[in-house]
Amino acid sequence: MTKTKRSLSARFLRSSLKGALYFIGGSVALTAVYAVVPVPTTMTMLFDHNGAKRDWTPLSDISPNLVRAVIAAEDAKFCSHDGFDREAIEKALARNKQGGRMRGGSTISQQTAKNVFLWQGSGWTRYLRKVPEVYFTFLIEKIWGKRRIMEVYLNVAETGIGTYGAEAGAQRYFKKSAKNLTRIEAARLAAILPLPKKRAVNGVGGFTRRYGNSISARIRVVQRDGLDSCIYT
Repeated sequence: MTKTKRSLSARFLRSSLKGALYFIGGSVALTAVYAVVPVPTTMTMLFDHNGAKRDWTPLSDISPNLVRAVIAAEDAKFCSHDGFDREAIEKALARNKQGGRMRGGSTISQQTAKNVFLWQGSGWTRYLRKVPEVYFTFLIEKIWGKRRIMEVYLNVAETGIGTYGAEAGAQRYFKKSAKNLTRIEAARLAAILPLPKKRAVNGVGGFTRRYGNSISARIRVVQRDGLDSCIYT
């Protein structure tokens, strides 16, 4: 009986180790492929019953206004952190302990890792996602680098109902290419990213308008203070 148990334990351990090695090897290989190949789809796109209109666009064909707008709105330390903004995470945890709507401290790198490799989730599935999210964030920071992370983020982020990426969002709301977005247009697009199904870009009012105006003003700060230095040197 003891030998049988040991044999089962040994087989389980070997199988677990083999599975872990396959996962690590496969995830590293896929991340390396996505370093140079456009991401074809994501789990969020696949399960979006509204469809997934998108048009992959190189970062060189996306307005710097939009790059600076998302840095201003989502992650001011994007160029200086290693994928994780520990101060923002600590503040988010402190706010969440006080109750009310749950807030995250995710960086653009973390959001990109989640959007590309994982699921959105809510409740306990959101917490279940955090461990692989940390792993994939580490991978893309090491393999892709900041410029590629930003490029992928602006191509897979949800920018409206059934709309993904900067180009599709620019065409939907402003009838123009993402390359030609003005500062205020880029700011308004960045303002809806946290809740793209609920916030309007055109005819904005209330909080979204105020938030968009705030982002528009901070775009100049991002450029002036070199907060985009990892993208534009």
